[in-house]
Amino acid sequence: MAAGGSNIAIYGAIAANILIAISKFIASFFTGSSAMLAEGIHSLVDTGNGLLLLLGIKKSKQKPDKQHPFGYGKEVYFWSFVVSILIFALGGGFAIYEGVHALQDPHTMEDPTWNYIVLVAAILFEGTSLVIAVRTFNKSRKTKSKNLIKNIIRSKDASTFAVIIEDTAAVTGLFIALLGVFLAQELDNPLIDGGASIVIGAILLTVATFLAHESKGLLLGESAQPEVIEDVDRIINSNPHILNSNIPQTMHFSPDQILLIVEVDITDDLQLVEAEEIIDKLRKEIKEKHPKIREVYIQTTNHLEPKIA
Repeated sequence: MAAGGSNIAIYGAIAANILIAISKFIASFFTGSSAMLAEGIHSLVDTGNGLLLLLGIKKSKQKPDKQHPFGYGKEVYFWSFVVSILIFALGGGFAIYEGVHALQDPHTMEDPTWNYIVLVAAILFEGTSLVIAVRTFNKSRKTKSKNLIKNIIRSKDASTFAVIIEDTAAVTGLFIALLGVFLAQELDNPLIDGGASIVIGAILLTVATFLAHESKGLLLGESAQPEVIEDVDRIINSNPHILNSNIPQTMHFSPDQILLIVEVDITDDLQLVEAEEIIDKLRKEIKEKHPKIREVYIQTTNHLEPKIA
């Protein structure tokens, strides 16, 4: 996916989270709801996370240099990993702490009208942000599988799927907070509000762990999709001058930058110049068919002699 598509999803999430965080804190102040305070912290953390993802996208666009000959594309993966840590520590950790504190020292909730207004509005804002993120994510995919989780696991665009994961956790947390506020008021039991805060924290910890796992895999260097590798292998072995080749080795340096390395066995009747022309043609064909493959290294296993005039 182009960075521009990722930016749209991130900007939408930041705008929604700023407005929601302010309204949640106001509602928490007037009502004393622990779940609402936890949700306010969650939205504040999500706002910061969006800014970090934008920072990662910006840094990933730096041109290659001597120290980083393949560029800075993995900056996006690093900052998405940082985001997962912040969700875990600040979002989930604070929500659980606030919930436990509320259970130890319960307070009767004041008029929950503020909470209902803010939570319903927040669900609309966060839901809109989630829809934008999912649509942006789906536009980048060639395969239109309906399994969103499977698509996220297969995706290399950490900045966009991080927004999807965050927004999904946010919407889920909002519904839990809404249910907690309602039950605490109806049953006149403030412990329910604290319990809702703990549940929200547990969800954030789970989401953060999943995001960290996906980001770590990309940061360590994941290969291209199997269908890309299979097609590259088909292109190489369909050439009549290629006798054999090993399995193409690939690595993502960013969502739109793939490194390809492959060894081939060329027919022995070719001269060095002829072999170079064939390899150069293969490089061009692979890059034309798969634009994300930016670097192609094809090594021959043959000992080829230069043509003698």
